[in-house]
Amino acid sequence: MCGICGYVSKKYIDNNILQKMNDSMVHRGPDDEGIYVTERENGHLGLAQRRLSIIDLSQAGHQPMFSADNSVAIVFNGEIYNYREIKHSLRDKYNFISECDTEVIIASYLIYGKDFLKHLNGMFAIALYDFRSEELILARDRIGKKPLYYYNRDNVFIFGSELKPIMLHPEFEKNIKRDIIARYMYQGYINAPDTIFENTHKLEPGMVLIYKNGHVKKDIYWDLTERYFLLSKELIKDYGEAKNGLSKLLFESVDQRMIADVPLGTFLSGGIDSSLVTAIAQRNSSKAIKTFSIGFKEKHYDEAVYSKEIANYIGTEHTELYIGESEMLELVESIPIYFDEPMADSSQIPTMLVSKLAREKVTVTLSGDGGDELFCGYDRYDTVLKFQKIDKLAGLVNKLMSFPIVRNIDILSNLSVGVQMAITNRNEGRKTQLGYDKFINQIYSLIKGDSNEVLYNIEENLSISNWQQRLMLIDLLTYLPGDILAKVDRASMKYSLESRCPILDYKIIEYSFSLPHKFKYSNGEKKYILKDILYDLIPFELLNRPKKGFSVPINKWIGTVLFKKLLQFSEKKKIETQGIFNHDALQEIIKSIGVSNSNNKSILAYSKILWHYYVFQAWYSTYIENLWE
Repeated sequence: MCGICGYVSKKYIDNNILQKMNDSMVHRGPDDEGIYVTERENGHLGLAQRRLSIIDLSQAGHQPMFSADNSVAIVFNGEIYNYREIKHSLRDKYNFISECDTEVIIASYLIYGKDFLKHLNGMFAIALYDFRSEELILARDRIGKKPLYYYNRDNVFIFGSELKPIMLHPEFEKNIKRDIIARYMYQGYINAPDTIFENTHKLEPGMVLIYKNGHVKKDIYWDLTERYFLLSKELIKDYGEAKNGLSKLLFESVDQRMIADVPLGTFLSGGIDSSLVTAIAQRNSSKAIKTFSIGFKEKHYDEAVYSKEIANYIGTEHTELYIGESEMLELVESIPIYFDEPMADSSQIPTMLVSKLAREKVTVTLSGDGGDELFCGYDRYDTVLKFQKIDKLAGLVNKLMSFPIVRNIDILSNLSVGVQMAITNRNEGRKTQLGYDKFINQIYSLIKGDSNEVLYNIEENLSISNWQQRLMLIDLLTYLPGDILAKVDRASMKYSLESRCPILDYKIIEYSFSLPHKFKYSNGEKKYILKDILYDLIPFELLNRPKKGFSVPINKWIGTVLFKKLLQFSEKKKIETQGIFNHDALQEIIKSIGVSNSNNKSILAYSKILWHYYVFQAWYSTYIENLWE
């Protein structure tokens, strides 16, 4: 796990600039650093990397790394889990001199050409320069576990694992992409390919980019939607076969992700996904693995006691930390430093805390991310099913009401009105958005000028009759990479901790597409097949409980400890200088909170939108008003 950055520029760039860019990511790689600068036919090339040593801790793993014939240079962030198998298959074609996976990427590229990515199973952001063709090649893993940003303007191409190194390049221009603000205010994060800045992008998951002579060409080497529609055509109908197949893949995936030359552990929340990963990891280990949990001092929200019970049953070496509001508040100010574009998922706070706890004992952790999106685990999947039933009922009632004799029956007439009202209460035409009309209107009122549509049009292109399945696919395309994986990457790397996600192995993702939906959602039971596999490892009684969830008291903070800062962020001069938000509409909301900060209804009505606003302004103060530098 590392941080990478670099550039291709027509202008000469002082080496100290690249060094400064690289050092801005020291938290991602405190163990080693390397930079390489040269002049090529198409401009000045700079490659840099900060290394967190995980596999082959020797200097043989130093980056930038060059091929034996010096035809290729690479900087790489991530892990290739099948690197040993690839290395074995290529041992007669390439002379390996290290035990690290970076060299395997170089060998794969030289042997397979631009098809090399199809052979890699892992999480990665790769920047490879081919001196023969004078091409810079960027690639991101299939599901988007590792981040990769790039800036392209006027024959200047800059890339980085984060925005910070890009912002430090003298040719970068900090122009906010204003048409993305509405969507950020709605969802609390910004999806690829967009970023908060103009001319600056995230490389999409499963994509490869080639930069040469000022031109960018992008291609997809793994298309999630295409794989879904292809694999869902022939479903595995035998449940026993499906369960055994999925279980085998899970055990293999966890086993691959336990390969490391440094201490390893797991995040254990006590939920289905983390318990499954931890139980499998312990089965694969000859000694007690280390597990980590965060507890909440308020008993109403605390689930650490369940994590401990599960850890005791599995036989892990368990560490837990109980925290309160003060510990969480201490991290609020650091959010814009480590999340260097606006990111307002408040669960980033407990994720940072458990990462800090784990880093005291391990360098690598396994997490349960991906189980909800792949196996129908979120509560909103229950809700969307209810909406689909309403929609079907509406169709039936409307058909009945087309007959004159039926229109005169009062009970059916009243039912028709009731169904139509229910449909009106959701966002018509965007069934998966679950009726956030009021919230959306608040956003439009706050943003100055014409603001772009906050919702995705993506589902209109997904012809999936089951609304649950459609929402799951949308979450895999948007929410998982844009929010969940970005959050975990930044929160863990804040403490130089590598987080691996066994459930998101692409083989498991593809296998899940071949399973009937009823194996995932059965009679109201979410994640049915995952739970069935887990109950073979941990007793049902230890897991059969309502999920409380780890609550960050944003509602309370908005009306109390963060309120003074909100006022500062909303001063008229500041708002007018930005030219982004509507000052009058903003003041109306803030005053309603300030007049009665004990009024729960007022706080609940506006806390989400004000938290998103707070995080944006904290980011703005840090990077646009240059408090960071």
